[in-house]
Amino acid sequence: MANIRDSLSHTKWLCKYHIVFTPKYRRKAIYGQYKESIGQILRQLCKYKGVEIIEGHLMPDHIHMLVSIPPKYSVSQFMGYLKGKSSLMIFDKHANLKYKFGNRHFWSEGYYVSTVGLNEATIKKYIQEQEAYDIAMDKVTEKEYQDPFKGSK
Repeated sequence: MANIRDSLSHTKWLCKYHIVFTPKYRRKAIYGQYKESIGQILRQLCKYKGVEIIEGHLMPDHIHMLVSIPPKYSVSQFMGYLKGKSSLMIFDKHANLKYKFGNRHFWSEGYYVSTVGLNEATIKKYIQEQEAYDIAMDKVTEKEYQDPFKGSK
């Protein structure tokens, strides 16, 4: 699971997405002899981009993935990379597929994506705690707001 440890230079992030995509013509090509190979290719490509696969299932005619994508990549940029590179790698590994699919287009156009957010109660609690923290910090730094040039009377 994506944790608070996920960070970039000045960013802490938790960006999880549920993604579904299909092979061209929704052919049932993912099962059988290609399932393990396709799974390895997708894991390898996600690792290259620093994308964590939280959950993934290869169904006979589509793929479900729950991934944590760093905010430096857009979802469409990542999906273009994943589908494009995996298609080339699949056809390199399994040359006999070119007769079924042709033109090295293994995946169909488009995909489904949905954000996976935090629980509403968790967000409310965070906001309440953050407000209390800010009030406490204002009391600690109150002396800083006094004008040093006015002197005390």
